[in-house]
Amino acid sequence: MSKKAIIHRMVTPDHLCPWGVKALDLLRRNGFEVEDNHLESMDANKAYKEEQGYDETPQIWIEGEHIGGYDALREHLGMKPDPKEGETYQPVLAVFAVTLPAAFTTCLAIEGGLDLIRIIELFIAFSMIVLGILKLQDLQSFATGFVQYDVVARRYVPYSYVYPFIEAGAGVLMIASLWPWFVAPIVLIASTIGAVSIIKAVYIEKRDLNCACVGGGSSVPLGFISLTENLMMMAMAIWMMAKAS
Repeated sequence: MSKKAIIHRMVTPDHLCPWGVKALDLLRRNGFEVEDNHLESMDANKAYKEEQGYDETPQIWIEGEHIGGYDALREHLGMKPDPKEGETYQPVLAVFAVTLPAAFTTCLAIEGGLDLIRIIELFIAFSMIVLGILKLQDLQSFATGFVQYDVVARRYVPYSYVYPFIEAGAGVLMIASLWPWFVAPIVLIASTIGAVSIIKAVYIEKRDLNCACVGGGSSVPLGFISLTENLMMMAMAIWMMAKAS
């Protein structure tokens, strides 16, 4: 005998509640036979909440027991919150998880084989480009986070608006090793400042901060991953100058 659930969710010509869709999907994937009740206008949704005394929709019942909204359903089913709460390295790891195979395939396409040094070069360059783009999509928000720990940006705020352009632009030029004696020193200085700033803020002052490495407003903790990003940039800059010598 199948388990029964009831859901009341907003489904209008202009708006399809995403939490209602996700709740319905969860119920069905967990083996429930669902009675799916639609609130077909904003007024109907508002009236339903006022009449029943709820703050939100969807509202869900399982076997006659009122569960609540989408978050309450996840908790009832033993699932973690959606989206994840608290600090996470997922945004940075997602960048590296894409740029690393991209470096492999690009090397294979251009070189006709796998050259470890070239793969590392491309991986760092691609990562710099993507991380730069993430910062540039909301420059104001990035700057707000960056000035909290960068030793230069705290004293000269305009630097926080320049840094993403340095990172993304240098990544583009590094792919083809263009202008190494111009690009590499700038990257080396910027990444060294970044590494020193992180060491000072996290390991000396013991401050609990979020990193602006994937843009402002992220939940990525400032620490080892952020430091690794700067160390990678430093190594790339030194390698570029060594190659050009």
